[in-house]
Amino acid sequence: MIVWLGMEHSSSLEASLTSEQAELLLDTAEIAIRASLKGTLYLGPDVELLPERLRQPCGAFVTLHVDGQLNGCIGNIGSDEPIGACVPKLAIQAAFEDSRLPRLKHQDLPGLQIEISLLSPRSVVPSATADQLLEHLTPHLHGLIIASGRLRALFLPSVWEQIPEPKDFLGQLLRKAGMATDPWPTDMRAEVFTADTYGRRTA
Repeated sequence: MIVWLGMEHSSSLEASLTSEQAELLLDTAEIAIRASLKGTLYLGPDVELLPERLRQPCGAFVTLHVDGQLNGCIGNIGSDEPIGACVPKLAIQAAFEDSRLPRLKHQDLPGLQIEISLLSPRSVVPSATADQLLEHLTPHLHGLIIASGRLRALFLPSVWEQIPEPKDFLGQLLRKAGMATDPWPTDMRAEVFTADTYGRRTA
């Protein structure tokens, strides 16, 4: 049974997943995590046997919560790898390789919540000033990527749930990137995207 934790739909996504496709994708993430907890190497599903939608490439993130607390988030903004192949790898990385957070333990499984976010293509938005960027940022719809020099940071659309005010959303992302806000970076680059997010608690 899939628990729909949130969905930000976008016509720029090729297609949202059906419930069966979403359940299968969540299965691959959970199987990969459980296998890794047992010390078993999980090679992933046979991509050729997956539905066509899951054989398509797409930017994706896997986010893990344990008892409501963030316990890992790893992803990519673009990949040539099929969704069904990259998601289990991202799930393992989110569980055990996110250096900001503790490694997942077997006793965490009863409280584990898995979220998979599939990203739309990115769109460049004007960002000569903070106000100009904010004019092109739609709360609760857009994720945001900012970059200046070698500094870069990303917020998924789901972050709006914790930071609902646009100025705060941008400010926290700037801090995450380690960027100064005064003066505003002259080489600032910004891109927005949307995401479909599918999630459930482990059984």
